[in-house]
Formats: sequence, structure tokens, C-alpha cells
Amino acid sequence: MSLYSRITGTGSYLPPRRLTNADLAAELAVNGVLTSDDWIVERTGIRARHFAAPDVCSSDLGLAAARQALQAANLQAQDIDLIIVATSTPDMVFPSTACILQNKLGAHGSAAFDVQAVCSGFIYALTVADALIKTGAATKALVIGAEVFSRLLDFKDRTTCVLFGDGAGAVVLEASDTPGILASDLHADGKHVGILCVPGHVSGGKTLGDPLLKMDGKAVFKLAVGVLDEAAREVLAKAGKVAADVDWLVPHQANIRIMQSAARKLKLPMEKVIVTVDQHGNTSAASIPLALDGAVRSGTIKPGELVMLEGVGGGFTWGAVLLNL
Repeated sequence: MSLYSRITGTGSYLPPRRLTNADLAAELAVNGVLTSDDWIVERTGIRARHFAAPDVCSSDLGLAAARQALQAANLQAQDIDLIIVATSTPDMVFPSTACILQNKLGAHGSAAFDVQAVCSGFIYALTVADALIKTGAATKALVIGAEVFSRLLDFKDRTTCVLFGDGAGAVVLEASDTPGILASDLHADGKHVGILCVPGHVSGGKTLGDPLLKMDGKAVFKLAVGVLDEAAREVLAKAGKVAADVDWLVPHQANIRIMQSAARKLKLPMEKVIVTVDQHGNTSAASIPLALDGAVRSGTIKPGELVMLEGVGGGFTWGAVLLNL
């Protein structure tokens, strides 16, 4: 009998501190950086974001999302035999955030590791978990995207600091005899490293290089729209589907313009696109599971519907997953 994997539970968490565009503009103005709600909304579609408290880490955000997903799947922590955390903002250099989260969750003994593919991280992690379940190496997996991106922001650069927020999203993926994840498609091209990066690292107890986010917005936009369309079409072809079959598109919540362009290329109306970027900004690897959980819990996405997840991020990385919920 063939093994498949299905999402059986979703969860998400946003830290309590919420900053509207007006709140952020007021804070930036203290440092002489001028911006406005209109300027941010027009270019990004973002109206608010959440920032974690200084003592809160990615594992803390991920833990809250994981608990929700487990509850939705009617599972206990000890039922899990695989934990994958997608993050670019780990708690420590090592051990992995997944191991730290595993301990906080009380799920001892399962395999646990991190995936680093920036904003595509959740797509990568979900694909890896699906593959491990299909081979029989795991039966019940927690796949989590968790980020504290506020720690990487240069608050003197309004072109980047207004874009990002903190948060976490999670899914439980279980072995099934009926297909859930139908196909996935992953890619990367390292020649584009410089257009979106945090070019710093730790050496000898010091930070070498620049530990703050750098982005060439125009280059990222141009590349993102093209590769998202390629990944979407490739994953549809692998599953023997066409764009018209898709009930819902859940893209990486980076920028409303990128999302609109991706939908337009697939000839999907925006009514079929799950949009949450206005409420939490770009939460990197957390954004897709955050959006998915919100849509599932609201009843917007219903069981049996065909859902496409797609993401693009620094590296440059990109990919898509097609699934029946």
C-alpha cells in the first residue's frame, strides 16, 4: 500500500505587541526616519505587524503554534516522531531551534532539526517531512515556521524595516492511505545571494560583517514574480492539474504586489488568494502557515479543497506544494 501524507491540524501565533503603520512611523520619526501609513500601504499592502518581546525567541513562538496544531489534530506531543522548524532567526547558533522547541513541548526522542531557506523555509520543510513520511521514516510530523525577524531589521532604512514582523505557524502532517500532498517543487539559485541577505556571522565572540537585513527590492520583486510562476506551473504539471483546478492559493505573505502578480500570471482571481500580509507583514518562514491556519480556522478553506502553497526567499530559494486539505 502506498503511503501519503496529509495535514491534519494547523496552528499559528502572533506575539501580543502589535504596531500599526502609524505606530511604527512614530517610532521611526524619533530617529529622524520619516514614513507614513499611505506610503507603506501603497507599496506593500501592509497595515500592521507584531514584534516579539526581547526575551521571546523563535522557539517560544513556534511552541504556541505547535500546541494549537496538535490540538487541532487531536494528538499529544509524545505522538510526534518528527519535528522540523523552518527559521532564519534561530534561538542559538546550535543546538537547533527544533531541539529547543522539542524540549519545551515535552516530545522527547523524535527526530528534530531546522531548515534554513528563509521565506521559502516552510515549503522546504513541508516537502522534507512529506518525503520522510512517504518512506516510512516518520508517521506524525510537526512542521513549523517561526521567526523573530524584528531582530534583523535596520530601523534607519524604511524600505526594509516596514516590511517584516514576527510570528509562527505550524501544521501536523500524518501518514495516510489517501493523498494529501499531491506534489512539491523546490529550487534555489545561489548567484542571487546578494539581493536579499544578512551578511554577518559570529567569530571569536564578535559579529563580523553586517548583522542587519539588506535587500534590493526591485531585483527581488522581478525575480520573485517569475520564479513563483515557474514553481506553480511545475507543481501543477507534476500533479496532473491545471491552474483552474486550484481552489485556493496561499502564497508567501511578502508584498501584496508580488501576490497580485503571481495570481494574475496563473489567471486566478484575488478572491481565490489568501491574504494576511496586511495584518502581520512579512514573517518569512512563518507567513505561509500563518495564512493557512487563519483560512482553515475561519472556514474559508474547507476539507477536500485543492490548495497551492508557494514561497520565495533569500538564497535565492523558491518552491511550491499542491495539496488536498
